[in-house]
Amino acid sequence: MPPTTDPQALLDHYHDRFNRPAFVADDPIGLVHAFTDPRDREIIAFWVAMLAWGRRATIIDKGQQLIEGMGGEPYNFIMNCGDCSESITRALGHWKHRTFTPTDTAYFLRWLHWFYQRHDSLEEAFTQHLTPKDITIEPALRGFHDLFFSLPEAPHRTRKHVATPARKSRCKRLCMFLRWMVRSDDRGVDLGQWTGIRPDQLCIPVDVHVERTARALGLLTRKQCDWQAVLELTAKLKEYDDKDPTRYDFALFGIGVENVVLENTTA
Repeated sequence: MPPTTDPQALLDHYHDRFNRPAFVADDPIGLVHAFTDPRDREIIAFWVAMLAWGRRATIIDKGQQLIEGMGGEPYNFIMNCGDCSESITRALGHWKHRTFTPTDTAYFLRWLHWFYQRHDSLEEAFTQHLTPKDITIEPALRGFHDLFFSLPEAPHRTRKHVATPARKSRCKRLCMFLRWMVRSDDRGVDLGQWTGIRPDQLCIPVDVHVERTARALGLLTRKQCDWQAVLELTAKLKEYDDKDPTRYDFALFGIGVENVVLENTTA
């Protein structure tokens, strides 16, 4: 049973339990920690986050296959891929993950190649659309989506893999990716590599586990699980920590995964 029925105390308890190095081994972020070059880290973090639906073990396995196909050097592979369509056929063969196909992979490679020819860090693809006055990362997510699909050869089918608030999507995978890259603490999980986005601008990644736990705790009341629900839950978590609300992602996700029974809780 949970140690308390107070939502904030409960979340703090499970945050301390799950936001620790042991979490990394069984989570896709562990693939990112294997790299030291900041560009390799952000490339793999972005790509693995975009694959993050389904079982974590499968996501990790597919991510590892992707890394091996890139020769263990994502940035160098992307910058030297030339004709990305040929590169993926040669290096990655028929690699895919559920509905993420070689067509999608070829465009991801092509876009990253195009972007890194012009910029030093993927961070700029988000921060160029964000100002210090923005309360959340919503403008960054909208702008990144438009930039990502700005190349004339962008396949329409690939759009389902990169969400945007403009379609009322929860943008769970992008929110998770930005949490990885932006949050910084002494726990050793999130990378804290980017400084152009503040932790208080981040939004909570809402998956099925987070949604279920948030509703059980009375933190989320909106019936639809869409972008407005993300904003509602994030705003509620800011009442508990206005500087770093997404640290509670560890607790909401962990409680859901472990099927902790929550009874008589009130918001």
